[in-house]
Amino acid sequence: MDKKNKGFRHWRTVVQTAWTFLSNCYAVGFAEGKIYTGPLKHLCFPGLNCYSCPGAVGACPIGSLQAVMGSWKFSVSLYVGGFLMLVGALLGRFVCGWLCPFGLVQDLLYKIPVLRKINRFPGDRALRYLKYVILLVFVILMPLFVVDVVGQGGPAFCKYICPSGTLLGGIPLVLKNPGLQAMVGFLFRWKVAILAVTVLVSIIVYRPFCKYICPLGATYALFNRVSLYRLRVDSSLCVNCGLCARTCKMGVDPVKTPNSGECIRCGDCARACPRDAITLGVRRRRWDSQKSASTFLRRE
Repeated sequence: MDKKNKGFRHWRTVVQTAWTFLSNCYAVGFAEGKIYTGPLKHLCFPGLNCYSCPGAVGACPIGSLQAVMGSWKFSVSLYVGGFLMLVGALLGRFVCGWLCPFGLVQDLLYKIPVLRKINRFPGDRALRYLKYVILLVFVILMPLFVVDVVGQGGPAFCKYICPSGTLLGGIPLVLKNPGLQAMVGFLFRWKVAILAVTVLVSIIVYRPFCKYICPLGATYALFNRVSLYRLRVDSSLCVNCGLCARTCKMGVDPVKTPNSGECIRCGDCARACPRDAITLGVRRRRWDSQKSASTFLRRE
């Protein structure tokens, strides 16, 4: 890895760490095993950050979406849906690459040296659609139709799957509360098992949760092709060397699909390109605009 890429990845880790700290800065919660319930908890934060984490000062958008599915509180439902659409339209999966605490956890796990890293699971292409199935079934349909006696659905994804919630919320709360320890049963052990598998796989496969499971990533992926913050490839500079595709650990070929739903906007491909043909940002570079204008005039 050249110094440019290494320095950039270090900078991204700094941003991820700072955001994780800011969104989980309620130190009293960790010390006393309590959940923050102040006014900030009514606000959604963009990344997958468990509401029940003792340090969390904001709400997870996926947890919030499940909580309001089928609710009669339409103003709250519109807020959560609007928040996801706004963040998706502005940033797409930039959130996954830069602002997600559980994304940082997976990045750090992947840095652990092992004899061999695996680029892709067998059946990788089909597994990529699993996160959309989980979004539909566990985040939307189950909270809508699997309801209690008063007609309220539960957070099925948080309850049965989410390893981030287990790591950041469940385990810290259980460790600090003897009453909760006495109540631990099969469901908690099931989620700890899912977390353990996720941790082990993350050491040899880059971000398996993001690739195959995360419904929040699936939501933002729907906006990647239209988000303001996007990846651009200048075909006049690109020499089709394939280095960008070989660099991408999410399995994206930036030349063929620069705004694929799998791209987390990490920027590794742009830093690897020897011709500076790849850019990330909201605005086009000046030569992009000039090229587009000249192309339009030639057509006229």
